[in-house]
Amino acid sequence: MKADTKSVAERLAARIVAVEAGKLPAAVRAKCEDLLVDVAGLCVTARNEDYIKAALAGCDDDGPCTAIGHARTLSAAGAAFINGTAAHGEDFDDTFEGGPVHAGAVVVPAVLAACERHKPDGASALLGIAIGIEVMCRLSTVVPKAVHKAGFHPTAIFGVMGAAAGVSVALGLNAKQIVDALGIAGSFASGIIEYLAEGAWTKRLHPGWAAQSGIRAALLARAGFLGPRTVFEGVHGLFHGFAHQAHGDYGALDDIGARWVTETLAFKPYPCGTMAHPYIDCAKKLAARGLKPADVKEMVCEVGEGTVHRLWEPLADKQRPPNGYAAKFATPFILATGFVKGGVGLGDFTDAAVRDPEVLALAAKVRYVVDPDNPYPRAFTGHIRAFMTDGQVLEERQPHFRGGTNEPLTRADIEEKFALNVRHGGWDAARGVAALGLLSGLYDGKIDLAPLRG
Repeated sequence: MKADTKSVAERLAARIVAVEAGKLPAAVRAKCEDLLVDVAGLCVTARNEDYIKAALAGCDDDGPCTAIGHARTLSAAGAAFINGTAAHGEDFDDTFEGGPVHAGAVVVPAVLAACERHKPDGASALLGIAIGIEVMCRLSTVVPKAVHKAGFHPTAIFGVMGAAAGVSVALGLNAKQIVDALGIAGSFASGIIEYLAEGAWTKRLHPGWAAQSGIRAALLARAGFLGPRTVFEGVHGLFHGFAHQAHGDYGALDDIGARWVTETLAFKPYPCGTMAHPYIDCAKKLAARGLKPADVKEMVCEVGEGTVHRLWEPLADKQRPPNGYAAKFATPFILATGFVKGGVGLGDFTDAAVRDPEVLALAAKVRYVVDPDNPYPRAFTGHIRAFMTDGQVLEERQPHFRGGTNEPLTRADIEEKFALNVRHGGWDAARGVAALGLLSGLYDGKIDLAPLRG
């Protein structure tokens, strides 16, 4: 029998074009509807933040497409960039636990902008979003943890591939053009994680950059521009460059269309780094016992080794983050906030909030030990062992990520989060209700985002 000489991208493209919009499972469609609502709300909540004002001012890219929450309109690429940056800006967007990657903040802005400009058909957008998310999430499992370990942001690296795939499908590209789009997108991939050093803003723009790059890759491929077939497995390909190895489990891509990991996407209940969420829940459980911060001598958390370099070290900086954005990736500070305040919300990551003396005093008592049996990245768990001043040792565990597969947010939860986000962004209740009505029917008609402007 002749060996299959097709590349990974060629086999993937063949599976992609075989998927029909009308045959999407109900659970996949529902997840894409929830994603649309969640992403739009996040765009509104960030619209007045300094980083979005700067990003918008830096766009010399006007056109007919909607930057959600803004009167100014941009090119398709420009709108995707702003919406992707805003959707991820508060770190309140969806997560795929197996990656981890934030798919909605990349794929939804890319496909919406491309369809608004080139093919305003809701059914096409729905299929493009579903395929783009599936591709992005599956790619993140080919070589687990390696991209983060190499110093890159998986959302940025795999996001451009998911966006290219999603836009290609939404615009009706054929299999050969999809291969070219993926090949081109590989040269657009970028995103280092040095933002961790000082809490700089660059992580926020990674999804926006990936979204606009995916649009450009798809349009170039549609016009006949050639990309490398071996973009994934080649000796100079995506995984060699960003994971430092070309070999991986490419079988993770084999059953796209037959099985959907999109159904498992998790929605965040807290606006901060995903892996910290179970630790917030543990801290809240401890506080609910009636404990006071002054009663705590030390807190020791069991953690996954793959989370240490981003969320736990340097420990002193994670106990006392330099600014509000850095605090979103500082588990000691985050869990201390959850303990002291009974929860963690958007207002807990301002530059003023990170100077709260009671929170900082408790955060200084938090340290970690690596648990070699921790299931990260397949699942996110939490653990705190609290040593009390009276000699007691109290312990709490959170076995799963709340908002994920084991305890998903309901559609009512998503709509409540949307209302919270648009209110935070300055929209009144009536405008929020009207926007939610528009979004709820968007996939069934023509893409018209104009009511979301301003």
